[in-house]
Amino acid sequence: MSKLYLVPTPIGNLKDITFRAIEVLQEADLILAEDTRTSGKLLKHFNITTQMHSHHMHNEHKTTEGIVKRIQAGETIALISDAGTPAISDPGFLLTRACVEAGIEVDCLPGATAFVPALVNSGLPNDKFVFEGFLPVKKGRQTRLQLLAEETRTIIFYESPHKLVKSLTQFVDYFGADRQISVSREITKLHEETIRGTVAEVLAHYEAKPPKGEIVVIVGGKK
Repeated sequence: MSKLYLVPTPIGNLKDITFRAIEVLQEADLILAEDTRTSGKLLKHFNITTQMHSHHMHNEHKTTEGIVKRIQAGETIALISDAGTPAISDPGFLLTRACVEAGIEVDCLPGATAFVPALVNSGLPNDKFVFEGFLPVKKGRQTRLQLLAEETRTIIFYESPHKLVKSLTQFVDYFGADRQISVSREITKLHEETIRGTVAEVLAHYEAKPPKGEIVVIVGGKK
């Protein structure tokens, strides 16, 4: 039966892919990839020869309708992002919504996503949390931080290495220097690390040692 598969891919260590993910990618009629060059390395590693097309934030508005029609015509299509679970701060939502509205079956496989190990590993409360992804770059950023300053649940952010110090500096201003925080970097990769402490302590660490790689920031909620 034709359907859309959302297939998580490793965020670092290639061994984190599941047997089922490999099977789905091998048997699909087409793989939609955020970056075909990046995904090509993954597929080559697992000897997956399925045809790929690019599907990313810059073209998804134009390609979604055609993809829906292909599935309706009988094809099974798998969507992957560069790393992690599609639609989590990556393309995937628009296509998923379009398929649901068209009555197409959507199957999301369980698998790698960066914020879950970062949250569990943080030592901060994880019974209730809010996922914010990337903060707005400019417009709406201060307003968002003002609202989150009153949030009592643990807050999860994604951040790029060249913006981390700026964000931590703003966290001092909006959340307070003593708010507990955990920063996980390069999860599952060779240089994986987690730095925990107050916002001020973690800021001082990264001011002295500029970060590299993919970053997840976990901020404790307001007491």
